[in-house]
Amino acid sequence: MNYVFELGERPSVAIHNSEDRYPVRRIYCVGRNYAEHAREMGKDPDRDPPFFFQKPADAVVPNGADVPYPPRTENYHHEIELVIAIGNGGSNISLEQAEDHIYGYAIGNDLTRRDLQLDARAQGRPWDTGKGFDHSAAIGAIYPVSENGHIREGEIWIKVDGQIKQQADIRDLIWDVPEIVVELSTLFELQPGDLIYTGTPAGVAAVERGQTMEGYIAGLETLTNKVV
Repeated sequence: MNYVFELGERPSVAIHNSEDRYPVRRIYCVGRNYAEHAREMGKDPDRDPPFFFQKPADAVVPNGADVPYPPRTENYHHEIELVIAIGNGGSNISLEQAEDHIYGYAIGNDLTRRDLQLDARAQGRPWDTGKGFDHSAAIGAIYPVSENGHIREGEIWIKVDGQIKQQADIRDLIWDVPEIVVELSTLFELQPGDLIYTGTPAGVAAVERGQTMEGYIAGLETLTNKVV
């Protein structure tokens, strides 16, 4: 097949201890999935059904890369998150089979233009400009389940210039990993190459040019990106 122009290399993510790479098809994100973060965003943390938004696949930023400060914002936030990498697709996946569809896990940073997000929310508009912009999905290497097992608990935190900003445990998720996969699969047919950012703990805050973000999840590599 001939195309009128080339789009360049397909977005992909490194795989831990491998030369292979994980091709990115879609990026889904779960909103307000830690109770304390829901409260800091002015919402009730009860277990309402989880809601989702998306980022473009080419928003991925690898570990160690600089992140350009985005335009049209004065309130640029970090959001450290556990990321699910789907390996087997499906629709209406059962809770018992949900983990069988997971290829692996990674650490991610759902970078956010908070002022644009909140303005859109106040006007009842989509969050695209606040969430789905260029370079907004920092992510570390994916650790395959076949080597590292499933992540059901463990410390999660992020530091900015060495100072802890967010800190929690993965078991604090309102909707856990299997439940997220189940619910999302009722809305979309999941496919290999889909990434799911599972939500962020309380403590989201602004970062400025020149600052370094260092994220940690127990059992995964540390994710480090500098804002430039």
